[in-house]
This record gives sequence, structure tokens and C-alpha cells, in this order.
Amino acid sequence: MAKKRKPPNIKGDPRTFDPDFKGPVVNRSCTDVLCFIIFILFIIGYIILGLIAWVHGDPRRVAYPTDSQGHFCGQKGTPNENKSILFYFNLFSCTSPSVMVNLQCPTTQICVSKCPEKFLTYVETQLLYKNDKTSWTYYSQFCKSPFPKSDRSLSQILMDDDCPAAIFPSKPFLQRCFPDFSTKNGTLTVGNKTMFEDGKGKTRNAGELRAAANRINKILDAKSLGMRLFEDYATTWYWILMGLIIAMLLSWIFLILLRFTAGFLFWVFMSGVVGVIGYGIWHCYKEYNNLRGRQNSHFTIYDIGIQTDISMYLQLRQTWFAFMIILCILEALVILTLIFLRNRIRISIALLKEGSKAIRYVPTTLIYPVLTFTFLSICICYWAVTAVYLATSGLPIYKIIAPAGQCKHENKTCDPEIFNTTEISKACPGAQCIFAFYGGKSVYHQYIPTLQIFNLFVFLWLINFVFALGQCTLAGAFASYYWASKKPEDIPPYPLFTAFGRAIRYHTGSLAFGSLILALIQMFRIVLEYLDKRLKESQNNISKFLQCCLKCCFWCLEKAVKFLNRNAYVMIAIYGKNFCRSARDAFNLLIRNVLKVAVMDKVTDFVLILGKMLVTGCIGVLAFLLFTERLPILIEGPSLNYYWVPLLTVVIGSYLVAHGFFSVYAMCIDTLFICFLEDLERNDGSTERPYYMTQSLLKILKK
Repeated sequence: MAKKRKPPNIKGDPRTFDPDFKGPVVNRSCTDVLCFIIFILFIIGYIILGLIAWVHGDPRRVAYPTDSQGHFCGQKGTPNENKSILFYFNLFSCTSPSVMVNLQCPTTQICVSKCPEKFLTYVETQLLYKNDKTSWTYYSQFCKSPFPKSDRSLSQILMDDDCPAAIFPSKPFLQRCFPDFSTKNGTLTVGNKTMFEDGKGKTRNAGELRAAANRINKILDAKSLGMRLFEDYATTWYWILMGLIIAMLLSWIFLILLRFTAGFLFWVFMSGVVGVIGYGIWHCYKEYNNLRGRQNSHFTIYDIGIQTDISMYLQLRQTWFAFMIILCILEALVILTLIFLRNRIRISIALLKEGSKAIRYVPTTLIYPVLTFTFLSICICYWAVTAVYLATSGLPIYKIIAPAGQCKHENKTCDPEIFNTTEISKACPGAQCIFAFYGGKSVYHQYIPTLQIFNLFVFLWLINFVFALGQCTLAGAFASYYWASKKPEDIPPYPLFTAFGRAIRYHTGSLAFGSLILALIQMFRIVLEYLDKRLKESQNNISKFLQCCLKCCFWCLEKAVKFLNRNAYVMIAIYGKNFCRSARDAFNLLIRNVLKVAVMDKVTDFVLILGKMLVTGCIGVLAFLLFTERLPILIEGPSLNYYWVPLLTVVIGSYLVAHGFFSVYAMCIDTLFICFLEDLERNDGSTERPYYMTQSLLKILKK
């Protein structure tokens, strides 16, 4: 009678004792070779794409504006070398500034050396020509070509499109002449005038010109804001750099202190976080109380609307009251979390001590974030440069533009050199052949959008691969520490470099496999966001709900895959198996011990996040006191337009610096989790099968 086969365990079979296992396997072979080959082919294709884009692309098309004939303004070695600004003949035909910035405004555009500084019409120059030829000399510089005198009629000039009907005061912005809008006694003006002639017999006002370019004022406000931001950065760059250096030193100090006094330092973390939030609540209340009775402070955010000047919001009591409520809620959440998770926090403190011992014996792991940052910088720079070159690939494309759109040939491509001799110019009087954009009809030009998608996808793949390589390398180094029977005598020499070499030599395919899955998920999320923005106006409530559900599902899927990949890389570093088997073994291991350790690593993450918050909070408070000139006795702060600009830069930069250092600890503790569970299944603590963990860790984690 045949023996019944035992049904497979959905949680997998526990590890058995292996007397030959002494830590990360040394004799291993290459894994996921097919994915490795695909990954290398994609990288080769990515390099070829960059070379092709660099051959066909021209970044000058981003740096220099282009006139109606497709010639660059301000380019050296051309007739427009000294004419770096683009001038529009008739701004009233431009529907929005975004059209102008994209060089698609339906009016003639020429390169000029400077923008008009006064009001003047073509008819006025004709009347003044006999007595004052300087007016025509000044006016003619804004024509297509210089004329010796203004003896042509207005209709002939407009028909030939040689000169503008009128010019008015303008200022260069983004290397383009925009109207010089200003407000005088609450009234919109152009060059201190509210009414002016348009050169065609009509009297216009500044409001009509604003309607023709309905977002000019916001762009000019953005220019002013950008200049003030640049001034603030130029004034405070050394303070920002100093703040980031202090953040790095604080992170190092905290990591060193964790080696000796993890418990004490944890409560310092807690006190610091609670204190920083408490100071924020007190400051918000103080500002809220100081604004009592001040003029306009009772207005709401809804009353003033969206403003580019952030300081306007800080003059409202409602703003500080909202900040105070948010900080109070955050303070309550932190305190309640400390109360309800106090037992798990004790376990986390023990793990931090064990992790600090591992880093003490493998100190080179603290330098690895610098290598990760270098790899990421290379990937980001390559992607950005390739994207710019792809976007500027192509030849000048010209299209037919007719006044008021009264032409059946509107938007068709044309050749400016022969356009005036074609039947189209006769069938559509006043029509022009104007440069529209860069493109082409070749296979390469037709597939530029597809190549941009490929550029983005490979970029995501490479970014995730860099993170995967770092996680696998750190896991291999810390696993070497854990599985050493006598620490530090049995720890192999240079464990970090050895783990890095193994990961690159044997497991590039497996790391590429895991990062590919993440890149596909992230790419799909980007597509969803793109579709959401493109179809936002045409969506109904049901489609919006379904799209929101899809976004939520893929966000959760990405988080779950990141968690599984992280543990799979630990298994790869220890056993050297392929990605799928390592992911399965890691998942089964966690499922078998779900009640023991499922939440422990997250509690440890919470502890490390508190450390990041304390570093960021300390630097943020110091930066706030400095940039708001609250420390005149100790040091005189810089005079700024917006103190929040360098403040946010320092805060975000400090958090990223702290995150880089504390991420090493996070990976260390995750690795110790996996190794500890493997140790419990392989060994029983007897003389024949002793545990590799330290006695202090065994005592706490077996409770």
C-alpha cells in the first residue's frame, strides 16, 4: 500500500540544524541569470538612447528663445548674437503667457537687443518723421529689417508684417518682452498709463492687455518671488551648509551614543521630540495672542485666497491657530504611542543595543550611504540630461497662423521661404508661416514620447536597483557579524566590501529582478497620475472613485513589495539563492513567527524615526532662531526676504542627512531579526547546537 504524501505546509518547513553552516554562504553561484542579461541589455539600450539623444538634441532650444523663423536669440556666431530677447508684434493675439513661453503665440516674433521703453505707434512715427527722425530710428529697431524712412502706409506694413502697429513699455522676463504692468492707486497700468493707442485706430486699456495675457501678472510676481528667493539663498548658503554639517555630526553622535546608552538616549529622544513639539505649540499660541487686535488679522485664509507672498498667511490669527491645533494633535499622538507601546519599546531598546554592537564591529557601514548617494546622483543626472536632449530633438516645424483663425489651412505645416509664393497666402490674406515647435517626420522623431517613457522606466529601475544593492550589501555585512561564534574574533575581514563584491558578482540578476517589480508598480502609479490629470475635467464620480481605489491599491502593493524585497535581500545575502526562493523563504519565516516578531521591526523603525525627528527638530529650531534674528545676543542673523526659504532647506536637508545614517541602523536591526529567527529554528541552545545570538538578546526576545 502506497505511503500517503504529507501535504505541504503553507508556512514552509522550519530550518534544520546544519553543522556546516557558519554564516553567509561563501561558495555560491550566479542567480537569476536571465534577468541579469535583460538588465544589462536595458542598460546598453539606455546608454545608446543617451548617445542618440545627445546627437539629435540641442539644449540651446531651452536656453535661448526662438523667433518666427526658428533662429535662436542671443546665440554666438549668428546675426542675433547681440539680440538675446524675443519681441512679440501683437500681444493682443496671444491668449496666455504659457503660449508665449512655448513659442506658439500667433503673431510675428523677432529677436531684439532690448525691450521697448515707451509708447509709440507706427502712425505717430510717420507724423513726426519730418521734424524728428529719432522716433523712427528708435521704432525701426523693432521691425523685421531696418527701413531708411517710414514712407509706407500702415495697411501695407501690417499686410507685409514688417513692423508692429504699436509698441509699449515692456520688461525682459525669461528672455521675452512682457508688458511692464504695475498698480497705481489700485488701478492697473502699463508704463504709468491706463489708456493707450494700439496703432490700429483703437484705444486700449491696461485691462484689455491683461485679458490678452491673462496670467502675465502671476508670472511677473513669480519673477519677483524668484529673485527674492535667489537673494535669500545667496545670503544664507553658508549657514545652510553649516546646518547640514551640524546635522551630520549630530547623527554621528547619536549613533555613537546608541552603542553605550541606548535606553537613556531613547528617552532623551522622547523628551526632545515632546519638547520640540511643545515649543512649537507655545510659539504658535504666542503668535496667535500677539496678533489679537491687529488690523486685518481676523481675516481667514479663504478671504485672502492664494497668494505667492507666504508672509501674508503668517499675519492671520487663523493660520497660527491651525498650526497650534495640528501640533497639539501630534503631541497627543506621540504621548499616547509611548504609553501603549511601552513594553515593545523595551524590546526595541535591546535590539538597538545589539545593533550598536554590530555597527561598532563593522564601522564602515556608516560610510555606505555616501556611496548610495553618489550612485543616485549619477542616475538622476543621466536621466535629467537625457530627458532634456530628447525634448530638444528635432527640426523647426512651421505652421500656418491666420488672423481670427479664418482660414481652412490653419495649423497646417508650411515652408517660410516659399510661403508667400504659394496659393495659401492668396487664399488667406494676412496668414503667416510661423515657427511652432521642434519635431520631425523620421522614425526617431515620431517615437520621442516612447523614448521618454523608456528613459523614465529605466531610471526607476536603476534607482530601485541602487537601493536593493545597498540593502543586500548591508545585510551581508551584519549577517557576518551575527553568525560569528566569537565576536569580534570570528568576524571575517572587511565584511562590507566582501558583501558588496558578492552582491555585484553573484546576485545582480536577483537584485535587478526585485527592483524591476518595484519599477513596474511605480511606473503604473505614474501612468495613473498622468491619466488623472489629463482626464480630470471629463471624469464622473464613479470613474474618480475607481481611480482613487486603484491609486490606493497600488500604493499598498508598493509598500508590501518593498517590505518583502527588503527581507528577500537579507536571505540572498545569507544563502545566495535566487530572488523568488529567497522571497518565499523570508515570507514563510515571518509567517511562522508572526506573533513574535511581526511588529518588532516596525517598533524599531518608530524609534529610529524619533531619532530623525530629534535631529531635524534641533537643527530646525536653531535655524528658526537664527533666520528670524531671535539670537541677537549670541549671533546676528542674516536679513532675509523670506526666512522660511533657508529654514525649509535646512530642515529637509537635515532630515535627509539623518535618514541616511539611521537607515544603516534600520537595515542592521532587520537583518538581526531574520538571523535571530533562523538561529532559533536551526539551534536549540545545547552544547551540540549552540545559539549564535548574544545571551542578552536571547533573554529578551524569548520572553
